[in-house]
Parts: sequence; C-alpha cells; structure tokens
Amino acid sequence: MSHPLNDKKTINAWAFYDWANSVFPLVITAAIFPPFYESMTERISGSDLVEFLGFPIKNTVLYSYAFSFSFLLIAFLSPFLSGIADYKGNKKSFMRFFVIVGAISCMLLFFFDGSNLLLGLAAIIAGNIGFNGSLVFYNAYLPEIATLDQRDRVSAKGFSIGYIGGFVLLVINLLIILNAKKLGFKNDILPYQFSFLSVGIWWILFSQYSFMHLPKRTRNMPLQADILLKGFKELRKVFFFIISNKHIRPFLIAFFLYSMGVQTVLYMASLYGAKVVNVSTENLIISILLIQLVATAGAQLFAFLSSLIGNIRSLMISLFIWILVCIIAFMITTTASLVGLVMGGIQSLSRSTYAKMIPENHIDTASFFSFYEFTEKLAIVLGIASYGFVEALSGNMRNSALLLSVFFFSGMIGLFFVKIDHTYKTKKVAL
Repeated sequence: MSHPLNDKKTINAWAFYDWANSVFPLVITAAIFPPFYESMTERISGSDLVEFLGFPIKNTVLYSYAFSFSFLLIAFLSPFLSGIADYKGNKKSFMRFFVIVGAISCMLLFFFDGSNLLLGLAAIIAGNIGFNGSLVFYNAYLPEIATLDQRDRVSAKGFSIGYIGGFVLLVINLLIILNAKKLGFKNDILPYQFSFLSVGIWWILFSQYSFMHLPKRTRNMPLQADILLKGFKELRKVFFFIISNKHIRPFLIAFFLYSMGVQTVLYMASLYGAKVVNVSTENLIISILLIQLVATAGAQLFAFLSSLIGNIRSLMISLFIWILVCIIAFMITTTASLVGLVMGGIQSLSRSTYAKMIPENHIDTASFFSFYEFTEKLAIVLGIASYGFVEALSGNMRNSALLLSVFFFSGMIGLFFVKIDHTYKTKKVAL
C-alpha cells in the first residue's frame, strides 16, 4: 500500500529518528568512549600497550581494528537483510531489531572499566552494528516519504535534528562529569559509565515516536522457507541495475573514496585529540559540542547551496574544505568550526543526492540503500584500518592524519565523472 509523499507528520517522525540515534555516534564513538577507553586501558596496563588474545598491541590500534571489524560485519550482512526487507516490505521490523541491539549494547558499556577489555570491545562492535544496521532501513524511507525536489531539505532536516539531539544529551553528560562529586558519584569512572547508559535509554525511548508514524509494510508477502533466496534475488536485481547505471555507479565510486576520509575523521578524531594533541576529555567534549552546533547550520547551508549550484558542485566545495582540515592536521581547537560546517553538509548531501538517483516509484529502496551503506561501511573499514596500520607502522598518529587528505582529494576527482541526467532535475532543486 502506497503512502502519501511529503506528509508533514511522517517526515517529522522520520527526521526524529536522527534525534534518537545520533547520540550513539556523538557520545559513544566520538566524544566520550574513545578517550575513556584509551584512559582506562592505559590505567590497567600501565602503558598504551594492551594484551589481546595473548599478543601485545597498542590500545588505539586495537580500537581501530575492532571498529573496522564491526563495519565489515554490517557491510556484508545488511545487503541480504535489506533484500529480505524489500521482499516482505517490513523495513520497520528490521529497523526496530537493530535499535534494540544497539541500545542494549550501549547499556552494557556501563560495566566497562578497562579490566574487561573483551566486554568493552564486544559492546562497541555490537552497538555499532545496531546503529548502522538501523540506518540501512531508516535511509531507505527517504525516497518513500519525500518527492525528489524535497529530498535535500528533508535529509538536511534529519541531520540537523540529529545534531541538536546529540548536542542536548552530550551537554547533560558533560555537566554530570564536571559536577560528579556534587552529584554524589563515588568515583571518577561512574559519570562516564552513566553517560553510556543514558545513550541506550535515550535511543530506545525516542525512537518509539518514529516507529509509531513511519509507514508500515508495503507488501504482504507470506513468510516462506526460501525467504533468504527471495531476498538474494531482490538484491541481485538492484545490483545489476546499479552497475549498469551511468549515474549511480560513478557516484558510489566517488562516495566510497571520500567516505574513507570523512568517516575516519568522525570516528578517530577524539583519539587523535587525546593522544597527540593531549586535549583533556572535558575539552574534547566542548570541542565536539561546537562541531555539533556548526554542523546543524552546515546541513541547512549546503542544502540551500545545492539549490543554487547543484549537489555535485556543493559536494566538491565540501571536500575542498575537508582537504584544508587535513592539511592543518586536525588541530581540534582551531578547526572544530570547519569540521562541523562540512560534516553536516557532506553527510546530508551525500544521502539526498543518492536518494534522487533512485528511480521514482521504485519499491526496492532498502536494497538500493544497502548498497549505499555497503559502500560507506567498506570505506570506513579500509579508512580506519589504514589509519591504524599507518600508526602501528610509523608509531605516530600524525602520519595517519596526513593520509586522509589523499582520500578526500581522490573523492573530489571522482565527482568530476558524475553526470546527472536531466530526468533527475526538477524546477525547485537542480542537481
């Protein structure tokens, strides 16, 4: 059953899931957990070397490898799940499952104190799988709820609301950390552990509004024994469409190249700040709060810019600024505003540009977006793994930072080969 496009309540409910889930990448993977992990493991081992499966390894290198592994799992798992979801038309059920997995994993981090390394790594891996698994089905709703000319605006609205939601919870957690003794916390670890618990509660609580109003199943296919085969056939159909499409294929290649840089910055910047720049956890959180505020405006700015000069040119401008950020080597205290500006813009525009390329009235949107997510996750795996490998090889994270500028430059070159057919254009938004 079709759902009316551009329905205000549906769009608000869709965008509100960004409010619910954005606390995970902000609080867990960007602001608090990475420096907490680095500090706790160093406190237990007495150095930055930890023992994992009987082998000594740098704590930050192990973190980057574990994080890469979680992205590798979701990259290969989500296409099959999305094929099944498209066949049965039950994106919401899959999305809800991954939300539960992710939220519970966040709550488990409450028990991590550095001595239980496997618990911490397992929880962060499962949490990341839950977050990114839910995004496959969440993003797939975009072309189903908004017309082509509205997708830049709707995508930007989701990211902006998400940045604000993450900002609110991070401020709350920062105030708790700074006033831990006044609030009666018995030790200096508990406030951080409480922040991980708060993410899980926030995520699972606020996502319920989205689940109440997002469209229900679009097909009523019975459950069959060969459901995996049906899902694979759905996936294969979309795959052959993508590789033969002269618009989507080059865009995904360019997206892959620059995502290796963008996502590595987002996930590794706080470890860089703690280990190389020696920024305290509190100052790191304040810097990331600044990034969130600017990113909210950045998402809207680049949505407006795309209406003037088109999506591809806007993405190129964003990538050029990313290269500048890399050149000044992630000096967080001076580049936070630049990172925030292009972080909001490039994430929002990438999603909406791809959504515009999906054929109108195509019901296999989860399968289409699973390839988008697969491309991004594979880029993250290679980006973060190469970041950790360069640090392990050279012994210095600064060399890893320089590597990222190559990814951004390659992505910008790749966008020169992306041509948009006139059939994708509308009077309101020019691609």
